Amino acid sequence: MNRLQLGDLAPSFSLPRAEGGDYSLQQDLSERPGWRFVIFFRGSWCPVCNEELQEIQDSLSYFEGKDIHFTFLSTDNQQDLNEMKEKHGLTSPILADATEDILKQYGVYHHGEDALYEDHGIHGEPAYYLLDEEGKVMYQQQQTSPFGRPHAKELRKIAAYIRKNLK
Repeated sequence: MNRLQLGDLAPSFSLPRAEGGDYSLQQDLSERPGWRFVIFFRGSWCPVCNEELQEIQDSLSYFEGKDIHFTFLSTDNQQDLNEMKEKHGLTSPILADATEDILKQYGVYHHGEDALYEDHGIHGEPAYYLLDEEGKVMYQQQQTSPFGRPHAKELRKIAAYIRKNLK
C-alpha cells in the first residue's frame, strides 16, 4: 500500500462517473482551476457518508467562492452511487472505483474479508486529500471506520489555515 506524503503529486486517475461517462483528475484540474478535495467514502449504503456528502453539498457555494472543488470516490457500484447522487441532489463528481485501483494508489484503508470485525462487507474507508492546483497533496487524513472524519466546517478551517500559511 502506498503512503502519500505532503508535497507529493497525487496519483492521477480516470474513473467512471456515477451518472455515466468518464472523469479525469488531470482534465478536471485544468478545466476547474483551484484546489481540490479528493474524498473517498464508504458507499451509498452508509448513512454517515450520505450525511457528510449532503453537508458538503450545502456548503459548496462557500468552497467554490474560494476556488475549492470536490471529487468523491467509492468502491461502491456505479448504479447505487448514481441513485444516491440523484436522491440527494449532489453536484460534485462522484466516481466508482470498483477495481479499488485508485484506493490502493492513494493508500486508503481497505476493509476487506481479513478485517478484524464485520462492517458491511468489503469497502474502502473514508480518506481526505486536499490537492493544490497542480495536484500536489497539501493535506490528508485517513480513517479506519466511519467516525472521526472532518465535516464541512473543519474542511473550511483546514483549507483556510493552509492557504494562510502557505510558504
